[in-house]
Amino acid sequence: MLEFAWPWLFLVLPLPWLVRRLLPPVRRREAALRVPFLDDFREPAGAARSVAGGSRSALWLGALAWLLLVTAAARPQWQGEAVPLPREGRDLMLAVDLSGSMAERDFTLGNRWVDRLTATKVVVGDFIERRKGDRIGLILFGDRAYLQAPLTHDRKTVKQLLDETFIKMAGQKTAIGDAIGLAIKRLRGKQGEKVLILVSDGENTAGQVDPLKAAELAHEEGLRIYTVGIGSETPLDPFGLSTGSGLDERTLEAIARITGGRYFRARDTDSLIRIYDAIDRLEPVAGEARLFRPVDERFHWPLAASLLLALGLLWTRRRT
Repeated sequence: MLEFAWPWLFLVLPLPWLVRRLLPPVRRREAALRVPFLDDFREPAGAARSVAGGSRSALWLGALAWLLLVTAAARPQWQGEAVPLPREGRDLMLAVDLSGSMAERDFTLGNRWVDRLTATKVVVGDFIERRKGDRIGLILFGDRAYLQAPLTHDRKTVKQLLDETFIKMAGQKTAIGDAIGLAIKRLRGKQGEKVLILVSDGENTAGQVDPLKAAELAHEEGLRIYTVGIGSETPLDPFGLSTGSGLDERTLEAIARITGGRYFRARDTDSLIRIYDAIDRLEPVAGEARLFRPVDERFHWPLAASLLLALGLLWTRRRT
């Protein structure tokens, strides 16, 4: 679509006509010497008409040159199709516990019992799909913490990598402090809001970093942590006996409090869904995408045409 950046400049189009109409004409000087037989040298009538026609053509060419010059000054621009700009969202890391206790089958999907990791995949996968505009990364932890996906806008790949995880993939134990430390390392120096969502069903039993010290470091780095304790209140062993929760809620609550986040308790699939809906509200996605129209300047075409016409007029005048 062709538009003009400064369309008001077309108001100067009548300027040459106004100058001709308002200013007095230039007086021609009388000849210092009168030659009585000058009439003998006058041009024939046909030649006079030819000169008059040439003057009229020069006038039209001059008007066209002026129109092109004003058009160039108004800066014609060709605007392309609108292109959405990337939305500025958060840097959001997900840390998922893959320890052996995540195999506990105390969650339901539909009418069947599933283990905690399977329920986490479904709920967190839906959460990932909703986070348009955020850069999302994935950390897996067990005996140690591993970066499975660096920060990226490719939500589909992060979800796929989460779906491909399995229990004990990172070891049997739970290194909560190491997972927080790895998130701090990956988010250090990033501008904007930084968030970590940590899902665990146990207590810190491995790793080199104390979870509370890691939380203090996260607070210093401006990293906000939401912790999710997952698992039923009293998990049972194969004989139907209580095994105890094993969930260190006190530590998870302290981590969230130190960093300005919140702690959530997921005892079943419905509560897990509500938790991630609540996090969505606490950390809303970026607003609507802004649109950008690429602009191609076209002023050089009328400017070049105007200059060529002006040069042509000068050349014809010199010849005459």
